[in-house]
Amino acid sequence: MIELSTNESCNERIEYFYKMIEWITVISLVFFGLALIVAEIIFVPGTTLVGVFGFAFLILGVGLSFRYFGSEAGWITVGVTSVASGAILYYSFSSNVWGKFSLKSSSEAKLNEGELDELKVGTEGQTVSALRPIGKAELNNKTFEVKTLGEYLDSGRRVRVIKILSNQIFVEPIN
Repeated sequence: MIELSTNESCNERIEYFYKMIEWITVISLVFFGLALIVAEIIFVPGTTLVGVFGFAFLILGVGLSFRYFGSEAGWITVGVTSVASGAILYYSFSSNVWGKFSLKSSSEAKLNEGELDELKVGTEGQTVSALRPIGKAELNNKTFEVKTLGEYLDSGRRVRVIKILSNQIFVEPIN
């Protein structure tokens, strides 16, 4: 008789342990799913794998709650997950929690802006770097970013400006 009650007590503890593991699994999946969805919205906008994995973790967590604990606990998990998702997203956007992570300044600079006035088609110079097909060349004693029409040129080659379009300088090699 004493052995029987010890076995029953041991079995109860094992069942309790398994139930706790199942709850930890469901809660972890839901938590990681929510975290990935928030990361998708805030840090990686667009439909990427981060959001897809987050949604998959949420669905898996809710599905496992139905499987492990039955219909009633499954629907409670759906409700809690929905409310938690809404609350987390609302708090994330309304309280400006993510403001410290966002870029607050912008750059108005443009490549070769204002420096092209002294250049004309036919101006000659020398490449400072390899052009593959974009690189740097010295024209009128100033360094500019230039582009070939697809050719690769080594550094030190003589080049001639063949056209200038919207701050882009196109060059060709001089033979």
